[in-house]
Amino acid sequence: MSVAVALVSARATRGLDEDMPPLLAAFEAAAVRAEIADWDDPAVDWARFDGALLRSAWDYTERLPQFLEWVSRTATLTTLLNPPPVVRWNCDKHYLRELAQAGLPVVPTTFVEAAAQPRQVLGEFLARCDCAELVVKPAVGAGSRDARRHARTATAEILAHLTPLLAAGRSMMLQPYLEGVERHGETALVFIDGRFSHALRKGSLLPAGAPATAGLFAAEEISARVPAEDELTVAARVVAQLPFDPLPYARVDLIRDQSENPCVLELELTEPSLYFTHAPGSAERLVAAALARVARRPG
Repeated sequence: MSVAVALVSARATRGLDEDMPPLLAAFEAAAVRAEIADWDDPAVDWARFDGALLRSAWDYTERLPQFLEWVSRTATLTTLLNPPPVVRWNCDKHYLRELAQAGLPVVPTTFVEAAAQPRQVLGEFLARCDCAELVVKPAVGAGSRDARRHARTATAEILAHLTPLLAAGRSMMLQPYLEGVERHGETALVFIDGRFSHALRKGSLLPAGAPATAGLFAAEEISARVPAEDELTVAARVVAQLPFDPLPYARVDLIRDQSENPCVLELELTEPSLYFTHAPGSAERLVAAALARVARRPG
């Protein structure tokens, strides 16, 4: 019997996911029928697939309850990767608080909930944080949408950014802007089947004073990178401490703090770009990891 796998995407991202061509080729080489399917397409019969691999459902942040309902329902029909508990935990960046509580180095983050008084919270944050600039972004977000970099003195601008998003019921985050990103960029470390696969350098995404991106995601400057030993150590600790079995894919995004130590900016377990074109063989490794999990499903 032939194996069929859905590569889960979205209408808005068709043609934008650079991981799709190498991934489709890797599945074809493994004699597996892979099809791109939109997560919210009511015409898709998910039960006809042996597995569904979440890839570029990048619009889920705008319809999170609907997406999570789809995740739960689809996981009863096929093997969903990553599984629902992982997706539910990772789609809200409050997970950064749990990582910090576990003793992992994380970019200092203040969460601002919808009921908070934005002026008061901002004042308290600035009193604690000796930073020239800060980043304001949503706790549920992707692609740098609704994320901006502000000077600490631009109080009116910060409140004009923060207040309407809180009023819309969204949880927000305040973080110091770590200037080392201008020199080093971010380091994104990709793990496949729990093991380090490859790493990328990501350039700074938030120009000073610029508005938030109007697109589905901000354009990225990507290149291959050999990670430093301290970056490998931190990323491996993060993956090892996850409250889940080894996952078919994970991406740990690190940035250096004021002391030049790597700390976690984001942990991507739901729909990250994995940059296969920068790492020959990586798409094939993910296909093998996904198929091993598909084979475990009863029936």
